[in-house]
Amino acid sequence: MSDDIIGIGLESSCDETSASVVKNGNTILSNYVSSQIDLHKEYYGVVPEIASRAHLERINELIELSLKDAGIRFADLSYVAATIRPGLVGSLLIALQSAKAISYTCSIPLIGVNHLEAHLYAPHLENNTLYFPYIGLLVSGGNTALFNVEGIGHYTILGRTVDDAAGEAYDKVSKYLDLGYPGGPIIEKLANKSLSKPKLFSKLMTDKDDLRFSYSGLKTAVIHYMQKNPISVKEDVAYSFQETALELLVRRVFEAARKFSIKRIIVAGGVAANGRLREILSENKISGEEIVIPSPLLCTDNAAMVAGLGYHYFIKGMVDNLSIDVSARS
Repeated sequence: MSDDIIGIGLESSCDETSASVVKNGNTILSNYVSSQIDLHKEYYGVVPEIASRAHLERINELIELSLKDAGIRFADLSYVAATIRPGLVGSLLIALQSAKAISYTCSIPLIGVNHLEAHLYAPHLENNTLYFPYIGLLVSGGNTALFNVEGIGHYTILGRTVDDAAGEAYDKVSKYLDLGYPGGPIIEKLANKSLSKPKLFSKLMTDKDDLRFSYSGLKTAVIHYMQKNPISVKEDVAYSFQETALELLVRRVFEAARKFSIKRIIVAGGVAANGRLREILSENKISGEEIVIPSPLLCTDNAAMVAGLGYHYFIKGMVDNLSIDVSARS
């Protein structure tokens, strides 16, 4: 494997701890992800202090498992990459400090990676050729944003949420309906059981010249509807909420693609695992447009996307020193 470039990636930006070994930026040799859902579900959201402590408890074990599963030693590594922004500062520090220790001890380059860009890179780990430009839609519990991606490290934000992220809206509505956490998969499953499939909520943000997103109004609409209709069928409310939430995502991504005459669209992030979103995207694309979505495992926060993106920074010589720090903002 001497001709290969092997990198390890570390991810701890929110509530998943992950370590992954990737070869040549596109072949996953190992990818361990430790979820914290059981630690946070009683709070219906991520508690920063609990998250950072859980990362600290798991990170070393996951690094060891990832190397062992890949059949790799520290001496075989060419670089170490870690998520440094955006995210919870206390959580981000766990992966970065671990990466700094590996970098210093093994005398290999350290690469800080933007979490949002890493998500958009995820499809390239599944035999998808790296073509530019493309429209990137990142949709998760903490982020909802639209990008024009022209190359590695070269992207323009076209629009982002002005309040709640889409995944955050799912969690809040799920909490209000007393369904459980995380809200995304629970609401999707409940929505699939709706028999009447009603349209209860108005279309969001109808300005065609604006590529921003907003979900706090939809959350409020659900609350007001339930207050006026307390015996409503929750399956129908979940269905209408989801249809309205996803319609905005799909409308915005195609508005951007057609405005900039870009045929390739990449959708990534936790909400990209939603089956109904994938259906609507497929239904609305026109001839020549290509929709690329990673498998559900790579939609969630994971270190493979961090290591894969880090490879491209490594070969370009875009490495960091040990003074690099984390940031809550992108």
